[in-house]
Order: sequence, then C-alpha cells, then structure tokens
Amino acid sequence: MPIIKAWRSAILHCIANPTDVAHEQAFQYFEDGLLVVEDGHISALGDAQTLLPSLSPDIDVEHHSNALIIPGFIDTHIHYPQSDMIASYGVQLLDWLNTYTFPEERKFADKDYASQVAKRFLEELLRNGTTTALVFGTVHKASVEAFFEAAEAQDLRMICGKVMMDRHAPDYLTDTPESSYQDSKALIENWHEKGRLHYAVTPRFAPTSSSEQLAQAGKLLSEFDNLYLHTHLSENLKECEWVQALFPDSSHYLDVYDQHQLLSERSVFAHGIHLCDQEYQRLSETGSAIAFCPTSNLFLGSGLFNLEKAELHKVNVGMGTDVGGGTSFSMFSTLNEAYKVIQMQGQNLDPMKSFYLATLGGAKALRLEDRVGNLAVGTEADFVILDKAATPLLNTRLARSSSIQDTLFALMILADDRAIKATYAMGQCVHRRD
Repeated sequence: MPIIKAWRSAILHCIANPTDVAHEQAFQYFEDGLLVVEDGHISALGDAQTLLPSLSPDIDVEHHSNALIIPGFIDTHIHYPQSDMIASYGVQLLDWLNTYTFPEERKFADKDYASQVAKRFLEELLRNGTTTALVFGTVHKASVEAFFEAAEAQDLRMICGKVMMDRHAPDYLTDTPESSYQDSKALIENWHEKGRLHYAVTPRFAPTSSSEQLAQAGKLLSEFDNLYLHTHLSENLKECEWVQALFPDSSHYLDVYDQHQLLSERSVFAHGIHLCDQEYQRLSETGSAIAFCPTSNLFLGSGLFNLEKAELHKVNVGMGTDVGGGTSFSMFSTLNEAYKVIQMQGQNLDPMKSFYLATLGGAKALRLEDRVGNLAVGTEADFVILDKAATPLLNTRLARSSSIQDTLFALMILADDRAIKATYAMGQCVHRRD
C-alpha cells in the first residue's frame, strides 16, 4: 500500500526564473494550500479547498497555521570539513587556507573523526532547511566515505567529492595525479548515483593541482556519466595573479580548467568574482554554473559578485554558503548578505529572485530541477515548514506584510534557523525544531 501524507499551510515555490518571465509567472503561491506526498514524491499541490475533497478520509492532514511551506534550500558550495573552524578570525583567502583550513583538514585522515563532523554538518544543514548541497571533502578518501555514509542514512540528495591537491599545500595534505585518480575512481564506483547520492570530481583550485592532475580530473569526467566538477574560480585578486603565473599559456583563469576539459553542464565554479567577458561567455556556452557565496566573499574581503553580468551572459547561478569561509549555514543569512552585495553595486535583488536562487535556481545549476528545488507534482518531497512567528520581531514584522514578496524579504533579512519549524527529505521528517 502506498504511504500518503498531506500538509496544509500557505505554500510557495518557484516555477521559473523571475528574470526570464513576467513576475507573476515565476512562482505559485497558495495562501491556503495543500501538499500531498505519496511514497516520498509529491502527488498533488494546490488550493486546499479544491484538493481536500479528493483525499481519502483516512489520510491525516497536518495543518500548520501562520506558517509557510517552501522547497528545501539548495547550497551549491560548502566545505563540510570546515564546519568546526567557522568564524576563524580574519585574514584573506591564501593566508586563511594556510592558517586555519589546512591544519583542520589534516584531522580527516581519521574516518571516525570525519564521521562525527559529517553527522554534525548534516544536522546543521537540516536545522537551517537545506536539503541538497554540493560539498567539498578533504584530500582523504575516508572523508568522502564518511560523508556519503551519513547522507545515505537519512536518504538525502547530496553531492560530494574528494579533494585533488598535489602541490602548494602541506605534505600531509597532498596526493599525486595517479593516487587522486584511483581514489576518486573507487569512490565513484562505490557511491555515484547510489540512491540519492552523486559524485563531484573536486580539484581544490588551479594553484594546488598540477596540469597532470587536472588532466586526470578530465579523464574521470570522460569515463563516467553524470559526474559533477566542483572547484573554485576567481575568488581573490592575488589568487588570480598566482594562477596566471602558474599557467602562463592560459588566456585567463577559466581557460586553465577549459584546457583540461573540465567545463560542462555539471561543472560548478565557486565565486567567479573577477571574471572577464570571455570567461562569462565560455561558462554560458558550456552550461557551467557559478556558486554565489556572499558571506565568504565579504568575510575574506574577496570582492563583490556581479550577478547582473552573469545573468546577462545567461550563466546559471546558485547560492553557496561556503562554510567555513562563509559565516553561516543559514540560507536566510546568505540571502541577506547577497542583497547587500548587489546593493553595493547600485543594483537591486528582488526577494522572489533571491528565493529562486536558493531553491529552483540552485537546482538548475546542479541540473536537478526535475527532482528538487520546487514542489511540482512528481518531484521528490524535500521541503521545509517555516514558522512565521519564530521570533517576536519576525512575528510582528510579518503581521504587517502585505504580499508574499514582502514576507520573503522580511524572512531573508530577519530569519535564521529558529524559523525552520521542520525539514523533510523524501516526505520524512529529518529535523524538527524543539
């Protein structure tokens, strides 16, 4: 017998990019909506008064007043091994890696330690309403095994990969082109597309991989179907100068990856702050995506991402928290900072567009829009119940809200993990606020 559950509340999801269609055609909002889930997939969505008569009387309907059901958030760039070093006092990118990141990642050679962090990391994501993420492991094969085991236990749609890094890092964190290929291949064979899991080939960034290792990354992408490529791109000006010195035959930073066949529809490049028009155009031509990571870009003093220009070139963009350079697991906090980054450039980030970037936009960046990122019938039932009265200030502010757009804006400025009443994956509750 199928397992059928239903939830009644205000419900919102995006169905298109607000930049591409008339504003009212970009989303569906049901002030009194009903979400019906059968065996982990959405079987009905619509107005409660219309759908309720069609339900069998023995189906329990969970009613949430003064709440809002939305798709689970999608984080397109985050480092699970950096969970415990979040909020480490400030230097810029390259010094930050040497001072904080590399010593912390050394600990992940111990699988027991990695398993403990992976469990805490996923709990924190779910506490903040994030149900899908593109995740960095460390150079250690065991770090990715620990992550996948923890994600599989909760049936989460997650993407992860072992860092490939054969130079310009401490000896205790480097591999070789051949060992990185063999370790990655073994992980792919064991975990890629197992249940709801996917593998991402993960060179840390161009400076820490030799040309030989980047070629091995490209070889992996050519040998297996539907793999992701996950790395960093043009985050910091000194980093960009370093890349040009290391790869003098490249015409720009992105060209280093392009020369090694690393651009594709499943390639996601974190940051992309300091790009030229040629790079934007090449990202667009190959269907590659950028992860916009505003909290880390501000925290590390890296620069301001130009969303308007990326969209002008029709580059897919998703949101990334980039923990631990990023300062919060919360997508609300991430959107809060994104709004300010865009404001600093004399532009404006519409609240519905923000919501799109954190849900359906992220899914499109990951080529998963047919499975997650919205609440369309047939998609996987990954969703979040937001409590509009989570804090006194939020309750007061939202009581004055005159539209769903105004509600979204107040949430992205004022909300945090306290607003996440419950998080669901495949229709099963994976977090409930105490």
